[in-house]
Amino acid sequence: MAPTRRRRLLCFLGILLNALIGVMCEAELSFTLEPSDIIAVQEQPLMLHCQVDGIPPITTQWRRNGLFLTQDQHHTTFINGSLLIAHFQKTKSDGSSDEGDYECIAQNSFGLVVSRKARIQAATMADFHVQPESVHAEESGVARFQCQIHGLPEPVISWEKDSRPVDTSNERYTLLPTGVLQITGVREEDSGRFCCVAHNSAGVKHSAEALLTVSGSQSSVYKEPVIVVGPENLTLTVHQTAILECVATGYPRPIVSWSRLDGRPIGVEGIQVLGTGNLMISDVGVEHSGVYVCAANKPGTRVRRTAQGRLVVQAPAEFVQPPQSIARPVGTTAIFTCQARGEPEPQLTWLKNGQILEPGGHVKLRNNNSTLTIYGISQNDEAIYQCIAENSAGSTQASARLTVLWADGLPGVPTHVEAEALSPSTIQVSWREPDKNTQDIIGYVLHIRRTSDPAEMEYEEAVSKVTLQQIIRDLEPSTNYTFYVKAYTSHGASKPSDSVTESTHGEVPAPPSLYTKVVNGSVVQATWESSSKMGQPQGFRLYYRRAHTPLFTGPIAFPRNVTQYNITHLDSSLVYEIKLIAHNQHGDGNATIRFVSLREAVAKSVLDGPCDCVKDEQGKTSTTGIIIGIHIGITCIIFCVLFLVFSYRGRLMMCKTVQATPQAGNGAAVDSSSSSQGASGLNGAARREMEVNGSAARKKAVDSNELESLFMQPNTREMCMSDSYMLNNTQLSTIPLDEFAVERETQFRETPVAGAAQQDQG
Repeated sequence: MAPTRRRRLLCFLGILLNALIGVMCEAELSFTLEPSDIIAVQEQPLMLHCQVDGIPPITTQWRRNGLFLTQDQHHTTFINGSLLIAHFQKTKSDGSSDEGDYECIAQNSFGLVVSRKARIQAATMADFHVQPESVHAEESGVARFQCQIHGLPEPVISWEKDSRPVDTSNERYTLLPTGVLQITGVREEDSGRFCCVAHNSAGVKHSAEALLTVSGSQSSVYKEPVIVVGPENLTLTVHQTAILECVATGYPRPIVSWSRLDGRPIGVEGIQVLGTGNLMISDVGVEHSGVYVCAANKPGTRVRRTAQGRLVVQAPAEFVQPPQSIARPVGTTAIFTCQARGEPEPQLTWLKNGQILEPGGHVKLRNNNSTLTIYGISQNDEAIYQCIAENSAGSTQASARLTVLWADGLPGVPTHVEAEALSPSTIQVSWREPDKNTQDIIGYVLHIRRTSDPAEMEYEEAVSKVTLQQIIRDLEPSTNYTFYVKAYTSHGASKPSDSVTESTHGEVPAPPSLYTKVVNGSVVQATWESSSKMGQPQGFRLYYRRAHTPLFTGPIAFPRNVTQYNITHLDSSLVYEIKLIAHNQHGDGNATIRFVSLREAVAKSVLDGPCDCVKDEQGKTSTTGIIIGIHIGITCIIFCVLFLVFSYRGRLMMCKTVQATPQAGNGAAVDSSSSSQGASGLNGAARREMEVNGSAARKKAVDSNELESLFMQPNTREMCMSDSYMLNNTQLSTIPLDEFAVERETQFRETPVAGAAQQDQG
């Protein structure tokens, strides 16, 4: 038996087995070869391949841009599904074109599948939109030529010098696939006429010629490094080759290096440096995307110049998890999962038998279309479902079949489904057995959802076959719920019963939050907030009473928008109990109770009485006056002490003068002068006056007899002696300085006075 027939037989047997055990083979119709993108040559034949595997009979058709192609002498479909276009034409006589997006469509008894889109384009060659320009280069410098041309497929660029192909074996010549010719270490023999040559399947074209002239070398002159041409931004597809150009000049010749802006290593695999600094990355992948930095460094220094370009690598969509064929009993839920990756992120589209599947009703798409859910499946849902993943880099598709299982002996539909609300959070659902095929029932499944929720929010509860009712708990108050029931046997489920809707009871409000504040000795302010839990209040009732008394005052009723009330005419010596109740159409909620003691609050208010600002200001004023008075008193005491100290010093000097009088003999004038000086020491101003005008001071002085009558009295002398003794014992730190000062003054004035005494004697 041929392998293909054997595989088909096994698949068919698998489907038969599927009807019994709910397991099916992988696919009854799938592509083994899909058409690919092609660039076709004008007036040449074109073959588009398509091969399908599945259970025959299989029919194959083609679509171009969504329209079916007719079989004629221009289009031929082979038995294996491939399409032949006899003479490909970009533009036909009737204005149509063979260019476009082609799809292969295959169909058998299980369904229909559509291949990926294959884009067919005509090979073309446009004119050069960038012509090479003449270059003047210094010897040992760098010369660069560039040309650009559009074409399909991408033209291959080569260069000619003086009508002969450029010697690519010369390492000084670098030809980049982007159409750039670089010549490093320019020499005189490089001079000539250069031409760009482009060729592809559409033909060959030559650019205009450009002249290269070489002048004498000026390499000995220092030049800063300069990047003449930096890398450009590139967008490529995986497995292509990236060329990042970098041409730098300067003297000494700069060193070119490459790095990534994000700091990641560039790597070594597939990396090659072309010429003196061009970076080539072969077989690029998504991981190569990033910003690349070209740096030109002056040798031996940190002087550098940089340029950067961004490389974007796109990856066509590919499946991480394609959908899998499944078999489900009628009335159950079918779920297909499709996950794809690519760069940029692929968009997912679902087809049902080749037609775009629009979500709605019992068909739901979730998670960015990666999950297809079909609720309550029926015979109409049996089909081949395809997941199409597509992005700017390409597309791909995967198919899976949904088989709806029908078996003899499936139970009938449960009847007389009823629902009754028992409380704000519970509903009881009851039903009766189906009218037929009840002997094989193994149980029931109750389907539950809030009426306002979508079908995918539905949940289920399994119920024993002997139980024809179920209490649904943990429901929300005042909420509508929808229910239906299915009966199950080992072969599958019945059709769903009629749906029934019931609302849970409303709920009384939760206890509100109550706050109290003593305003004064007879007023308490009550403030409250309703709770967001349970039922919403329609109003509030307030009660209050003296603690431990039987009767409340109230109720005082408030609408739901009032949240504050002042309770007045209270006794400041008592404790009060305050009670607040929230209510709605379903009844009263639990009460919130607070106790308030006015006695303690009044006592606290007395202790924490308000500030008397006038008294405070007066207190501040009196305190300031006291402080100022203290300062003045301390100042007076200091002046008094200083006065007493200076008085003691004056008396001490006078006593010294009296003691020196007997030793001076007839020097009464000296004593009187010294005494006068000692006396004048008590007054600094008088002493300064004597120093300025000595003669006037002497005239003002009294004679010796008057001084003796003033200072030489016994009592005074004894007092001075005793005072001197006392000061010598108690003022040791200051007396020596005063004694030295007095002695100096005495010696200073002693000579002239003594001389005067001698003249008197003479």
